[in-house]
Amino acid sequence: MNARQAPEFPQWPQYDDDEREGLIRALEQGQWWRMGGSEVDSFEREFAEHHGAPHALAVTNGTHALELALQVLGVGPGSEVIVPAFTFISSSQAAQRLGAVAVPVDVDEHTFNIDVARAADAVTPRTRAIMPVHMAGFLADMDALDKLSADTGVPLVQDAAHAHGARWQGKRVGELGSVAAFSFQNGKLMTAGEGGAVLFPDAEMYENAFLRHSCGRPKTDRRYLHSIAGSNLRLNEFSASVLRAQLRRLDGQIATRHQRWELLSGLLDSIDGVVPQRGDERTDVPSHYMAMFRVPGISEEKRNAVVDRLVEIGVPAFAGFRAIYRTDAFWEIGAPDTTPEELARRCPHADALSQDCIWLHHRVLLASEGDIRRTAEIIADVVGAA
Repeated sequence: MNARQAPEFPQWPQYDDDEREGLIRALEQGQWWRMGGSEVDSFEREFAEHHGAPHALAVTNGTHALELALQVLGVGPGSEVIVPAFTFISSSQAAQRLGAVAVPVDVDEHTFNIDVARAADAVTPRTRAIMPVHMAGFLADMDALDKLSADTGVPLVQDAAHAHGARWQGKRVGELGSVAAFSFQNGKLMTAGEGGAVLFPDAEMYENAFLRHSCGRPKTDRRYLHSIAGSNLRLNEFSASVLRAQLRRLDGQIATRHQRWELLSGLLDSIDGVVPQRGDERTDVPSHYMAMFRVPGISEEKRNAVVDRLVEIGVPAFAGFRAIYRTDAFWEIGAPDTTPEELARRCPHADALSQDCIWLHHRVLLASEGDIRRTAEIIADVVGAA
């Protein structure tokens, strides 16, 4: 097998004259700060409307979006936040950096999303938030999570960094009644290199978040009357202008990714030893941030070798997330009073995914059908050789 046989994938990020025109528009308005310009305000309105939310607040990045969402809900020292054990580390560190304890729970072995029964078992009087992560754009079981939230009084914070434009039983993320945080980092489904946003279901939470993202200072303040504690999490006008263009092409890209995933997942499912991620069918519009699959029983060393070989051939492949308790960072601050071995015992699916999961960049799902078939052939060859 040689490089000439590799499929052709589109580059990412994608851009055209819409982004160029937006950047010039932001430049020539003469105000590059959100308080004097109009791009951030316009993007927030458009993003909120696109996701069916009453309010959106643009911020510096997705990690800050999670931190801000949790802070608005009262998360801080002495509190706990329930997070899936299989996720990017920002999900837990957002809580830990606020002084809270992150409590990992296991995930479903097929959807890779939080196991709601395990989340229910983890609720204590100190729990201030439950954070489902919509892994690869397949939404977590929002019906069961809403019931858990109602039964316990613990609010949800949707980590929607993978779920731009996704829908659950016809409802957009902003119509699900809970706070949701997004990322616009360079690899995300829409990007300005960095950036983030938080959707809020009511004006009170939005106003609180606005103050906290702007050093606690009201928008009309001229006398430095900082009313609450906050930080500078404001997005700039140039990034917002790019994100407005990115948002306009999002739905078309999602439709293409969905068609390609239907093909690719079927092909992967036919490969001996390969098991593709299976989303909850109630996610009627998954956004397909990643194309994820497992090779059950493979060692982590061999999984990593498979990823390296795919990259050598030209397939943008990555090792799956490491279970958060398998990282040194998790134990630095805000860790539960237990051990990695005990958490591994409680989270067998997350632990297995740390070892056997592989994902492909979503630009793979923007390739032609022929390149999708070739990608599946390459995966079959490489996994078979391993």
